[in-house]
This record gives sequence, C-alpha cells and structure tokens, in this order.
Amino acid sequence: MILAGGLGTRMRPRTERTPKFLLPVVGRPFGAWLLERLAAAGFGEVVLCVGHLGDVIRAAMGDRFAGLPLRYADDGPELLGTAGALRRALPHLAPVFLMTYGDSYLPFDYLAPLRDLTAHPGALGTMAVFRNEGRFDASNAALSGDLVVRYEKLRAGAPPDPALDHIDYGATALRRGVVEALPADTPLGFDAVQRDLASRGRLRALAVATRFHEIGSERGLRDLEAALAASATAEERG
Repeated sequence: MILAGGLGTRMRPRTERTPKFLLPVVGRPFGAWLLERLAAAGFGEVVLCVGHLGDVIRAAMGDRFAGLPLRYADDGPELLGTAGALRRALPHLAPVFLMTYGDSYLPFDYLAPLRDLTAHPGALGTMAVFRNEGRFDASNAALSGDLVVRYEKLRAGAPPDPALDHIDYGATALRRGVVEALPADTPLGFDAVQRDLASRGRLRALAVATRFHEIGSERGLRDLEAALAASATAEERG
C-alpha cells in the first residue's frame, strides 16, 4: 500500500498541478523510482491510495509498472488522512501488508517488516525505525528492545524530547484487522494508529542503519537527487 493522496503543501507551487508522487527526480517521476524498488524487493502487487490529483497519477502510471500490477483506492471528495485512506482501501488489503508513503524513498529491504511481523504472531505491526536523534526530522519514537513503546508527533516548535530518539522510517507492516477496526469514511491520521499500537505493546521495531530519503521538502528532494546521482556514479565505476 502506497499512501499518495496528500496535498503536498510544503512543495507548492510544484504540487499545484503535479502530485508529489510524480515530481521529477533526476529526470524521472519519483513514483518510478519507488515502484522499481518495490518490484526489485519481490512484491507482487501495489495499491495506490490517491486523493489530490489522483487522476493525474492514474494517467501517468496506468495499471502496470515495472512488472507490478497497480490498483487504486480513491479518498473520494474529502481527503481522509493517512489512516482514513487505508480504511477506504480495506477491500484491497491482504491479511498482512506493507504500508509506505508516496514521497518516501527507503534504501533498505522493503520486505523486512513483513517478514518480521509474520515471525511474531503476537504483534499487530512492525514499524521500520531509524535512530534519528533529531537529525533529519523531528524524532517521534521511543524503543524498548524490539518494541516501539511510545510514538508521539510533537507539535511544531515544541522542544525535543530526548526519550524520542528514533523516527518512523516510512514503512510499516500491518495486519488487516488493525485497519478493519478503524471507523469507516472518517478522517484520521496514521499517527493515531501508531500511537495506539505502541501504547498497547503491539508494535514491533525494525531498526534500519541507513538514513531515509523523502521528497516532502525541497531539502529532501535535493538530498535524494544527490544520493541517486552518487549511486549511479558508483555503479559506473564498478
């Protein structure tokens, strides 16, 4: 599941006519980079949760890309937020699935959270986390062993909380029942789900050593382009 329905307000005016999922990155739509990574990881199908400019994404990506069948779930006339979009897409969900974001590019094994959750039947989710310590964005997770024991998005301008030294990496494996229990057609952020699962001791942490990339900000876009260019140069050198 790729959540790709946001308004992209931090990237305006770029996103007034182009959704973040299609913003050009090193000469290609961002979505092409992400879908190729998912295909290479071994996924068999992708569902795109779309909202803002969803028709533009459909027209650009079609029903198959990089060998992956693409399906679409639309927010409808009112944006439902990240968790609300998942609830709207309930008919498309597998019993265990991976959720990621349409503006996140993650240099790790996207199947790893699914393998971890499958191996731990008592958990309801496995969230990839990075020891961020406030470096790339506001940290929002506290860990104890292999569990996320607290998840909290601090309000803008709030002082950092030293206990929150990890950050949501941008990929979470979930059981379908978690989404099924959410209220239908109700705007809701995924952070509410993460906070609830963490407080109940049902959210596992999968630590990742390599920083994440995102295109939700101009700095993030520049950093990703630099990383992709460096990777291409390294491959050419052999």
